[in-house]
Amino acid sequence: MKRTDLHSKEQDLTTSELSRLLLLVGRDRDVAAFEVLFRYYGPRVRSFMSMKTRDMQLAEELMQETMTAVWNKAVQFDPARGNVSAWIFTIARNQRIDAFRRKRPVFDENDPAFVRDDVAPADVEMEGRQDAELLRKAMDTLPPEQLDVLKRAFFEEASHSQIAEDMGIPLGTVKSRIRLAFEKLRTSLEALR
Repeated sequence: MKRTDLHSKEQDLTTSELSRLLLLVGRDRDVAAFEVLFRYYGPRVRSFMSMKTRDMQLAEELMQETMTAVWNKAVQFDPARGNVSAWIFTIARNQRIDAFRRKRPVFDENDPAFVRDDVAPADVEMEGRQDAELLRKAMDTLPPEQLDVLKRAFFEEASHSQIAEDMGIPLGTVKSRIRLAFEKLRTSLEALR
């Protein structure tokens, strides 16, 4: 194919002519055919990249990478699966995504901005202290047998059967005392708030 034939009427290329040119690039590594494709799609891809990135230098680089990928992957083009424009702009889109991924900062889990503080915020700490004080006051209102069972179950983490054995009382009594203690605590806490 003559070089002058490829350059004539670049702006008026039809879909079938574009397919033919890309097939020549893929099959024969035809530089003249690629040059026509480059002149036709280069400005379009650059414009697309410029619109997406808002950075002319990056748009130029991405256009170059896209057209290099077109040269390298031309053998993969199948006109039965789609047209040249869709194929090239899919490559362009993927190039832009890859560039974004390369540019995206890596999350540093040790960055002080992302490490949780060991100290709770003052309002949370104050609220916790107030709740603890209310609970102490409410526990002071419990009868000694209920308070003893509750402390063993929740502060010493003893099982109900262990508490029953240690105290020499039936398991049902342990459970009843805990249930009664909860009811009394709920009533006391509602009155204190």
